[in-house]
Amino acid sequence: MGDGQGSARSEQEDALGAAWEAHRPAVFGAAYRLLGSVADAEDVTQDVWLRAAGADLRDVGDLRAWLVTVAARRSYDILRSARFRRESYVGPWLPEPLLTGPDASQPVLVDESVTSAMLLIMEELSPPERVAFVLHDVFGVEFAKIAEVLEVAGPAARQLASRARRRVAKARQSVPQASKTERERLLAVFRAAYEAGDLAALVRLLHPDAVYVTDGGGRVSAARKPIHGGERVAEVMVRVGRQWQPDRIDFAEVGGELALVFHRGGRVFSVDTVQITDGLISQYRRVVNPDKLARL
Repeated sequence: MGDGQGSARSEQEDALGAAWEAHRPAVFGAAYRLLGSVADAEDVTQDVWLRAAGADLRDVGDLRAWLVTVAARRSYDILRSARFRRESYVGPWLPEPLLTGPDASQPVLVDESVTSAMLLIMEELSPPERVAFVLHDVFGVEFAKIAEVLEVAGPAARQLASRARRRVAKARQSVPQASKTERERLLAVFRAAYEAGDLAALVRLLHPDAVYVTDGGGRVSAARKPIHGGERVAEVMVRVGRQWQPDRIDFAEVGGELALVFHRGGRVFSVDTVQITDGLISQYRRVVNPDKLARL
């Protein structure tokens, strides 16, 4: 009897392990979309695994939805307690870069909701709105389950998702999407101009109203406020390029989009993403906070 019980338990553990590997990218992806932090998403993913390993899941009909919902509940707890960290953050906050190309160490479901532009849009939502939007619009979780996570009535959960959807749609209208080909072409020309320190060429590639945002988190020297204007941004980039003198600048897929990765002294010291408007770079986002680059 004991051997039979042990065998059954072993089979259940093996089945859970196989299912976990299949659903883990969704669990991590939900947490990352909600938190914008690889480190926090990894912690949430570990918490979800421990919860699943200790739970009786025989009556769970949709394991993926159950796991993603648990991840959202834990992320929601973090969101509600993390506001003071955002408010006390030194300088502009940008999402932690997430490699999503073939060399990525962390598999994740990739779509528009994982780009840095979308994560910045979701940062403007309230925590309940963000949870409702990600769970329903990205992962298709039922409103009844979302209501349980947020501890609200079902209609309220539906309303939160609807309000978040409208706000996201409005924000996306002001964030035009460049094609992959256009992004690759523009970044290749930009890298050449940057490496050459060609001020005039950089000015031609930057939108007249370009904005340059640098996230140093108070850990390294970085602009504490966004810099506005194409010419001004180009001047700053040339000056910073001379100071940094990177060993090389690579292309990498970050959040499903092409980005520039700067290396110096055998390590990554900057990951840069861009927003493109009318064929020009309208926003240049640079993460130099070493805490956000350590996992790269």
